[in-house]
Amino acid sequence: MKIIFKIRIHPITYLFTLILFLMGYFNNYIIFMTIIIIHELGHILASISLKWKIKEIIILPLGCLIKFNDLINKPLKEEFIISIMGIIFQLLFTYKINPLYNNIIILFNLLPIYPLDGSKILNILLNKISNFKTSYIMTFHLSYIIIILLLIFLIIKKDLISIIILIPLIKNIYQYYQNRYNYINKFYLERYLYKLKFKKIKIIKNINKMKKDYSHLFNINNKYIKEEDFLRNMFDK
Repeated sequence: MKIIFKIRIHPITYLFTLILFLMGYFNNYIIFMTIIIIHELGHILASISLKWKIKEIIILPLGCLIKFNDLINKPLKEEFIISIMGIIFQLLFTYKINPLYNNIIILFNLLPIYPLDGSKILNILLNKISNFKTSYIMTFHLSYIIIILLLIFLIIKKDLISIIILIPLIKNIYQYYQNRYNYINKFYLERYLYKLKFKKIKIIKNINKMKKDYSHLFNINNKYIKEEDFLRNMFDK
């Protein structure tokens, strides 16, 4: 399999690096970024081993944003493996270098703010107990609430460096939330275009109840319609 993807450094990362250099923290930041690179390498290698198609990697001040050019309907098990492998790589390869920095990075990444690892793990858990649409929207609502509270706290503390770190996260959440219905519709469209099948079957009454990792039977006026037929009727109109 040929592996090609773009790597881009976010402008905020340049600004953040310059500020730390002028403040005399550049050497510490190099150690910090080395740990982050190892963390992200865990995600990247897991993605490649599971044959996920990486589109782009954006380097942020305290991590990377990995964008995929792949199906939304990927198994939740694979999503969890990719999400957790960053922390596992840290614990295996860099924890003894600087436990303090490792703890900071792990705790930061476990915040349920999209696209941090914590939000992805939360979304996976929500998908286990609820439908795709509800899980997706709840994840973003929680991301909004937490990042606003965090931003207010940092403004009160006058923590300029941390506020700069949050800027790309806030922008990313906003962009994804603006496109949330396109993303949800893509989830349904993939099912129709690729005729995706899953071992587990769930009976539902409307499309908003569709779940990841399940095929569905639609109960419409006590008549059972296969997911493939239901989606064909919807998208062929």
